[in-house]
Amino acid sequence: MSGAHEGAAHEPPDATARALADTVRRLQRAAAQQHAEARTRAVVDLATGILAERLGLLPAEAAARLARLAREAGVPVAALAADIAGQSAAPPPVPGAPPDAAQEPAPAVTQDVTPAVTPALAAVEDLQHAVDTVFDQAGPAHGAHAVAVWQRLPGGALALAAHIGLSAAEAAAWSRVPPGVATPAQRAVEDGTDLWPGDPRTVGPSVGTGSARAVLPLLGDGRCRGALEILWPAPGPDLGGPERRRLGAVADLCATLLADSHPHGQASTPPPASADEAAALVDALLTPALLLEPVLREGRVADFTLLRVNARFRDPRGRPREALEGASLLETYPVACATGLLDRLLRVHTTGIPLVGEHVRLVFKDGEFAGPDTVLLAVAPLGGRLLVSWQPESLMARGDEQSTLLRQAQRLARVAGFEEQLADGRIRWSEGLHELYGLAPDAAPVPLDRLARHTHPDDEPAIRRLLDTVRHRHRTASAVFRLARPDGTHRYTRVIAEPVLDTHGRLIAVRGAYHDVSAQHWTEVALGATRERLADSEQETAESERLALRLQQAILPTAPPPLGATGLHAAARYRPAAKRDRVGGDWYDVLLLPDKRVLLAVGDVAGHGVGAATGMVALRHALRGLAVTGAGPGRLLEWANTVALREPGQVTATAVCVLLDPAGGALRWARAGHLPPIRLAAGSAEVLPMPHGVLLGALEDARYEEHTAHLAPGDVLLLYTDGLVERRDRPVEDSVDQLIRAAGAPGPDLEDYLDRLLELSPADTEDDTCLIAVQVD
Repeated sequence: MSGAHEGAAHEPPDATARALADTVRRLQRAAAQQHAEARTRAVVDLATGILAERLGLLPAEAAARLARLAREAGVPVAALAADIAGQSAAPPPVPGAPPDAAQEPAPAVTQDVTPAVTPALAAVEDLQHAVDTVFDQAGPAHGAHAVAVWQRLPGGALALAAHIGLSAAEAAAWSRVPPGVATPAQRAVEDGTDLWPGDPRTVGPSVGTGSARAVLPLLGDGRCRGALEILWPAPGPDLGGPERRRLGAVADLCATLLADSHPHGQASTPPPASADEAAALVDALLTPALLLEPVLREGRVADFTLLRVNARFRDPRGRPREALEGASLLETYPVACATGLLDRLLRVHTTGIPLVGEHVRLVFKDGEFAGPDTVLLAVAPLGGRLLVSWQPESLMARGDEQSTLLRQAQRLARVAGFEEQLADGRIRWSEGLHELYGLAPDAAPVPLDRLARHTHPDDEPAIRRLLDTVRHRHRTASAVFRLARPDGTHRYTRVIAEPVLDTHGRLIAVRGAYHDVSAQHWTEVALGATRERLADSEQETAESERLALRLQQAILPTAPPPLGATGLHAAARYRPAAKRDRVGGDWYDVLLLPDKRVLLAVGDVAGHGVGAATGMVALRHALRGLAVTGAGPGRLLEWANTVALREPGQVTATAVCVLLDPAGGALRWARAGHLPPIRLAAGSAEVLPMPHGVLLGALEDARYEEHTAHLAPGDVLLLYTDGLVERRDRPVEDSVDQLIRAAGAPGPDLEDYLDRLLELSPADTEDDTCLIAVQVD
């Protein structure tokens, strides 16, 4: 009883007194809570300052780093801040407060919030509260009159998650923006880029009509969760680098808050499907599908991992599922990623807006070869991962035009494919294989183990070698055999098969193709009979080529005649064609004339064999005989043209004709479609001008222009045919320049110089070659 009396003695005597006592205790508790909050903010500010000083960050960036560290460590921001500052996180008792108020814990601090403008925002726990604080602190400084935070909803819509400075009617009208409305916030979400005042992309339907605005995407864990929109009276401020960084910190705060909130106006959503559940979903799909896991580096998606590949997916390079699962997307399909695949995947992952059935032309690389392929691509977000349906046009519906074309090509080429799984014995045949075997369309496919039963007995060893190479040596092999059909006929068939190995090198399947080569076989039989009849003709041709070679060797001199008495000395080379069947009509001539002048001539008759050799003989002897008349080189070529026109078969040829006077070094020359001479002086080389003149044997009454030049003592004149310099990949002039520079100065030994020219010749036509070099002593 005494205890009861003592308790009653402390109670106020009436209701008014009790109410006053309750009010005092409530105010004491509120004061204690405010003191705890102030001390928490002070500790957070102190830790933020420490991080800013040591890491060289802005205060807002240091606060963001503090909140991120607390989130990764799984501790409250206040506790981590106390550890960094070296202080206790628990508040001391408040003087005058009742014991229960002094011992009440400090208010819980949200641990996964990113700071905005001031460091104390690391402890803000409510999105609307954060927006109010930002507006109170940053709005007056920059003149902003409104702030809106947009949250991206599943399907691509935007919800107005928090705002300040907007009227209730305007906020209600813009509470939800359907997908497809080109608002500035939607543009920022889709592009993932910051929009600043003055950017044309900030113009569009949105809150605050007529205002200047900045719109920043809210990015977290590689995904865009919404957008932050700040409004100013037009035309808006000119924001420098520090202001933009501070607004970026505001966006970081909002992104962190949105990451832990459920969609605006909806109940809390169930947790995303686990990896096993998502993999089961991919396996159950009736279309080719992939499950991709994003790979984050420095907070951004840098790659994707192929988490799951279903059985209907066909790798363009034919790799099995086991070789794809767990691999990097960039390493597995590098060229496809570079040609548009990765950009589309990143856009879907960032914006959350699915990609529905887009025809995309991608490039896939197989070894050293890369080829384009059009795929029907669909991508959808799935619990932080991406579900990708990827179907090449070549494997789409049977009615697809591309597939129809492929089947027609296989039918015309009489080719059919097969694949046999070793684990379950499942066999797939393409169209045409039942018909090749002579089986009914609904008959069971023939396994490779029974292939020998369907072949001619003499061909069974070839089948055994084929299967042994593929199954045991794990190498691609082929065989040609006679396929026995139920009606007693045989089809000559070529089979090529390759092993399919898993990541451990174990054989899991065999696939390949059948090729009906019956028509080719009977053609080869007919060709065999024809070859016997052609043998005599081939022998005759070989004898004709040998005759042409002997004729050419007999006509062309082994060396030019001695010219020592004239003050000249000459050297000549003839290199026959690399192949005997290409004996050509190249020729040269050096002739001392009665008037002491010297005739120099080089020519090339079109064609090969006896015809070219006989044409060469006719032209060479015609020039030799006509040169004693004293006519100039132009007139000599006109007569040679007449000879070419009168020859059987109408010979055509190129030629260059030079008359050199040893006494004074004067020379005259003309050309008929031939390469011009080259004059080699001390330390220099000059290709002489090309006078006009068409091929010999091309036109009646052709006229040939003459040019003159002079050779000084020590100069060398070089004449040659195109077999010395002709290449298929460059102009002749470039080859001439390269050869002359590589060979260097002629020197006193012309024989050695011509050998050097032949050795350094860049020609790749395997044609015969003639060269003449004359030097003035």
